[in-house]
Formats: sequence, C-alpha cells, structure tokens
Amino acid sequence: MNDHTGTVPPGVEYHRVLAGDTRRIGRGLLAIALLIGGLTVFAIVLLPAAALVDASIGTEGRVAYTPLVHAAGMVAIALLIPWSMAIQRWLYGVPGPSLHSVVSKFRFDVFGRALMFTGPAWVIVLVIQYWNPLPQSAWAYSDVLWMLAATILLTPLQAAGEEYGLRGLVLRVAGGWTRGARAGLAVGVLVSSGIFAVIHLSTDPWLNLSYLIFAVGTALITWRTGGIEIAIVLHAVYNTLTFIFDAALRTDVATVSTDRSAGVGTAAVLIPSAVVVATTLVVWLYTRRTGPARTPELGRHVAGTPVGAVG
Repeated sequence: MNDHTGTVPPGVEYHRVLAGDTRRIGRGLLAIALLIGGLTVFAIVLLPAAALVDASIGTEGRVAYTPLVHAAGMVAIALLIPWSMAIQRWLYGVPGPSLHSVVSKFRFDVFGRALMFTGPAWVIVLVIQYWNPLPQSAWAYSDVLWMLAATILLTPLQAAGEEYGLRGLVLRVAGGWTRGARAGLAVGVLVSSGIFAVIHLSTDPWLNLSYLIFAVGTALITWRTGGIEIAIVLHAVYNTLTFIFDAALRTDVATVSTDRSAGVGTAAVLIPSAVVVATTLVVWLYTRRTGPARTPELGRHVAGTPVGAVG
C-alpha cells in the first residue's frame, strides 16, 4: 500500500497490505505496542472487576478460577477484534474489515469447510489429552453451568481476538517491514509467532514449542488462504472444546491450564500440533497450483487464486 492511499491495493497478498513505499518500522512497533497495551488494559480493568464481584457473592471461596473470571478473561481478549481494526485504521488508513480476508469480508464458506475438517480431529485429540484423570476443582453445579455458558458464548470470540491481533494485524505490520513479499512473509511469521509465544507467559520449553508450531502454522494458513477464517476455526474449536471438557469433568483449570511454569509440560503437549500441521499441509496442497490468495482487482478475483474456495 502506498503511503497516500487509504484503501486495500489490488493484487496484494494478505501479509503485504500494510507495506508502503517506506518500511515504517517505527509505526509498526507503535502498532504492536498499542495492541499489547490494549490487551493489558482490558485485562487490568475486567479481571479485578470480576474478582470483586466474586468476593461479594462468595464464589472465590470455592475455587480460584471462577466462571466470572473466565468470562472476564475471554472478553478482555475478544476486545482485540475491534481494537486491531481501530489500530490499523488509525495508523495505516486501511479499513478495519480488511483484516477478515483479502476480500474485506469474513468468508463463512471457508470457515464452514474448515470446521467440518478440523472439528472431529480436535475431539479425538482432547479425548486423548483427558484420558488420564486430572486434578479436580470444587465447582458447584451452578458453576459448571455458568462455565459452559461463558465458554460457548465467549471463548470463540476470545480465540478470534488473538487471531485478529496476531495473525491479522501483527502479521501485516511486520510483513511490511521488507521490500520483498517473501522476506516480508518470513519476518511477519517470525514476529507474530514470537509475540504469540511471549504473551502466553510460559517458561516451559514444551509449551513454548507448541505455541510456536501453532502460530507458524496458522500464519502460513492465513497467507495461503488470504484470510484468518481457518486460523480462527483451529483456535476457537480447540479452546472452546478444552474448556467444555474442563467444565464437564470439573477440572481444576487454575492448576491444569493456567500453570505454565518450567517443568509442567511434556512431549504430550505437542499432540494438538499434529492437527495444525495436518491442516497447514492440506491448505498448502490445495493451493499449490494457484499460490496464495490475493485481493480482487476491478471487482474480479485475480486469475488463478482460490479466494473464498479454500477448504
């Protein structure tokens, strides 16, 4: 995109939409800082508020990770969806909806086909992961109901928030720091994946490796398909099913899911990575003849690109 334009340029790959005549690294660093800063502020405001409500109704006396804390955490991250769009608009003059895909809209056909492919795979993976009993919580019957409600309603939005922020905004910001598209892809994938791992605040090497595999895979998928729909499916289905399993089995989430200190992970945490790798390979094979999807030009899809037809 040229510095003086405010529209999505035609024939440009997803990660290069914010590339300009100059590299604008300073502006990109500001965008990343605003993204992470916004996430921090959202969490600082919402999580203590949830804790205060829990204290007033006595919920925190039963469990450390309450349904209200869960809901607050989901909302804090989900707010990255409008926040990422706003940052892109403010700093680059590019409309927020372009973060959906190269056609500036959310492609529900792509989303649906990805859901059919990955949904059953995630169920199998989670059955394996939860096969051995995990530490139990003291959730009451009502707590389980509220956990399920918050998970089903909010966790998909939480996962989407991370995708819009990392595989959307950050991939584009860092992808514009080089003059060439391939070099931009490499930088975009490395920067967005590194930040994704860092914000999970883990010191365990196995967990960090799993974060990096997930981030690299979803970034490549986003590039090849020209949108974040499949990345959202992978993230949202896994996170949502995980919390549903936690609620159904009354798992102690504070111990099992939020403890990311060194030594808690094993090679078993890489089992979900197989789904991500498999999906990445399927997408790559599907697009091997056409290459990555590009923006439409003059109301038409650029010849040979699979816009809206990736499955």
